[in-house]
Amino acid sequence: MTQIAIVGGHGQVARELIPRLVAAGHTPVALIRNDSQVATVEKLGATARRLDIEHQDAAAFAAAFEGCHAVVFAAGGGPDGNIERKRTVDLEGSLKSIEGAKQAGIARFVQISAIGVDLPLPEDTEPVWRAYVEAKRDADAALRSSGLDWTVLRPGRLTDDPPTDLVTVADSASRGDVTRADVAAVAAEVIDTGAGIGRQWDVVGGETPVAQAVARA
Repeated sequence: MTQIAIVGGHGQVARELIPRLVAAGHTPVALIRNDSQVATVEKLGATARRLDIEHQDAAAFAAAFEGCHAVVFAAGGGPDGNIERKRTVDLEGSLKSIEGAKQAGIARFVQISAIGVDLPLPEDTEPVWRAYVEAKRDADAALRSSGLDWTVLRPGRLTDDPPTDLVTVADSASRGDVTRADVAAVAAEVIDTGAGIGRQWDVVGGETPVAQAVARA
C-alpha cells in the first residue's frame, strides 16, 4: 500500500484529497501542525504526523516523509493579511518539502499552486496578494528545476461548492472557478496514475470528467 505525504494535511484541499487517496488504495500521511488536528485527519482515513512547516528544517521534513512514496504540497499561509506567512509557508515550506523529499529518496512530488502566478503584476497590486503570487511563482520555479518527478497544479479561484468531477486541465486555461474537491480529485488522479510528470497544468471548472481531462492533458 502506497503512502502519500500531504504537507498542509489539515488544509481544505488536503481534507478533500485524503478520502480520495484512500478510495484509490493509498495511505495518506497528513502532516499537521498540532494535536488538535489529529482526530479530523484520522477520521478521514489518514495517518497523522506532526510537522511545523515554518519552524522545522528540511531534515525534519525528510523524517516526516519516512516510508512515503510521494509528496503532495498543499499548504498555504491562509487568507489573512500576514505577508510574512506567504514567504514562510507558501515558499519556504515548499522549498523545505522539495529538499526533504530528496533527502528521503522520494522522487514523486505534486504541488498545488495557483493560476496565473507567472504573469506580471500591476504596479498597484495589493501587497499581500503580491507576496502570495510571488511566493507561489518562486516555489513552482524551484520545483520545476528540482530534478524530481514533479507536477504543478494551478487551480483557478477556489470554492467550497460540492464536487462536480468535471474540469478543464490544460497547459493554459482561461481563469475560472473550481471547487476544492475537484482540485483534490485531479491531484488524486495524477498521484494514482503517475500522469503529469514534468507538467504544469491550470485547473478550472469544465465539462470533462476528471480522469478523462487528466488523460487528455
